Amino acid sequence: QVQLVESGGGLVQPGGSLRLSCVVSGRTFNLNALSWFRSAPGKEREFVGAITWSHGATYYGDFVKGRFTISRDNAKNTMYLQMNSLKPDDTAVYYCAAVERYRGSYYYEASYDYWGQGTQVTVSS
Repeated sequence: QVQLVESGGGLVQPGGSLRLSCVVSGRTFNLNALSWFRSAPGKEREFVGAITWSHGATYYGDFVKGRFTISRDNAKNTMYLQMNSLKPDDTAVYYCAAVERYRGSYYYEASYDYWGQGTQVTVSS
């Protein structure tokens, strides 16, 4: 089993920045990748980005366009999402997800084995 705990959400003004964290515990040795998804009211859950646990390869959703960066610190069992140039459309609950065995894509919810509880990000003036 793997447990995921997100933190770092909050209220930020448009154009501002936030850094989210996802602390991983449990059976981390078996992880293939971690990802961020987000869910806004009235919208489907959306892929933000992923990072492979061993090699640190990253993948991003099309909307990111260089504004967000995913990183991880294996020694701390933590993944980060640095978000810059935030827009009101980025308002959502951000979820951390983990996959143990790669299923052909990181872009779909069904690919993941474990989920965190989410952290709210609100971008508003």
